[in-house]
Amino acid sequence: MIDRKKRELPIVHERRLRDPSRLFKVEQLDLEFANGARRTFERMKASGLGAVIIVPMRDDETVLLVREYAAGLHHYEIGLPKGRLEEGESVLEGAERELKEEIGFGARNLLELTRLSLAPGYMTHVTRVVLARDLYPEKLPGDEPEELEVVPWPIDDLLTITAREDCTEGRSIAALYIARDFLAAEKQKRKHALENDTSQASKKDSS
Repeated sequence: MIDRKKRELPIVHERRLRDPSRLFKVEQLDLEFANGARRTFERMKASGLGAVIIVPMRDDETVLLVREYAAGLHHYEIGLPKGRLEEGESVLEGAERELKEEIGFGARNLLELTRLSLAPGYMTHVTRVVLARDLYPEKLPGDEPEELEVVPWPIDDLLTITAREDCTEGRSIAALYIARDFLAAEKQKRKHALENDTSQASKKDSS
């Protein structure tokens, strides 16, 4: 299902260290706990409006993943479409924009499932998980330096994809399992409702 041909990594022409104060804001909190203990904690303040990660379902069984370059590990990583929210955007508007930019699809049905933090002990950053269904083709220009590879994958076979060395991003893995369980519960509810309707109809027919 995934092309095993190894994609050529970008060439690193130079590495430079940057002053972290230009990239992150660090806030100190002087705290007093319920037992009277006092401590000073530090946390990194998010500079933007948060982020979205989208679980795009091509159909009831297939999720669309993307393969893109990950500078942190300097390899190509398989995960979900994601990105930062822009000024004036709602969570769902940001999710649809990112979908169109990264995989070339919009969605008629968008649902925010939950929120994920990265490291709640010292970071304020939050990512919203959005389930996208009823997809339709529409492409918007994005900021990626190259076309992202779209990888269809069965939502019920997460064990195989998460065992791969190129599928390691925690938010993607968490969002996939959350969406899978949500869809399974939704399917079960529909099944019970149908069984109940059938039972009620049978009772009416026999009376």
